[in-house]
Order: sequence, then C-alpha cells, then structure tokens
Amino acid sequence: KTTKTTKKKMAEETEVSEVTLMSSDCKKFTVKKDVANMLQTVKAALEDTTDGDVVPISNVKGEILQKVLEYCEFERGEGAEMAEDDRKQWETNYLELEHEPLFELILAANFLNCQSLLDLTCKDVANQIRDKTPEEIRSHFNIKNPTPEEEEEV
Repeated sequence: KTTKTTKKKMAEETEVSEVTLMSSDCKKFTVKKDVANMLQTVKAALEDTTDGDVVPISNVKGEILQKVLEYCEFERGEGAEMAEDDRKQWETNYLELEHEPLFELILAANFLNCQSLLDLTCKDVANQIRDKTPEEIRSHFNIKNPTPEEEEEV
C-alpha cells in the first residue's frame, strides 16, 4: 500500500529537473529548472509545455542567453552563499563587456523578465554615465549628435 507521502515523493522524483532553452540562433542550453524559473518569461512558458519540450527564446541570441544563464546559475549556486565583497567582485568581472553585448544583455533581461539581472545591468550603465556631460556620454557610447530636426522633436 502506498501512502500519500510516498506518492508525493514519487511524483517529485519523476518531475523533470532540467529544461532545454533554445536561442534565436538555434543554440540549445540545458539548465536546472530552478535556474530557468528565475526567468519569469520562461517560467510562464514552462507551465504551457510538456516535459522534455524545448523552450524557444526567440528574441535572444545564443551568446547573450549563455551570459544570462551564467548569471542565473551564479545566483542559484555559489552567489547565494558568497560574501558581499566577493559577490561584488564577481559582478564586476561578469559585467566586463563591450557596450553592444551589455545593451543586448539588458534587453534580454527585460524580455526574459529577470529583474535582478535587469537591475544589475542598468546600474552598471548608470554608473558609466554618472558625472558625465551629454557630450561625454555621447562619446562614451559612440552616439552621434542629433540633427536639428531631431533636436526639435525632443
């Protein structure tokens, strides 16, 4: 005779513990379900899929999705137990990116609804522009000066 507790344990053991995500350029990443669940967009998609389905991430390229998952794995793993100074050092190293991949990471964090990553990346950009003039910001991010017509629109 099986008890409710035994049935519950059996159900938990048969539950899929890994999820496969596929980027817009068809790169596949298999991660633990608790890591994937940090991405609210993926978490919602998992509710509508059957076990073993590949979850397509249509707006995110493979190299950026890999970077997002690296962050999520850190948060669910060693980062959760890390001292504050060590954590800040990891984040500093993690964010050592050129501008384009950093902005793609921000867009991915927003699309995937990963608030902690979105906060971290936006804070990094805010720190980059702190105490800079508009001209210095344009230079830093390689932004062209607006035309007179564009200036009027603002």
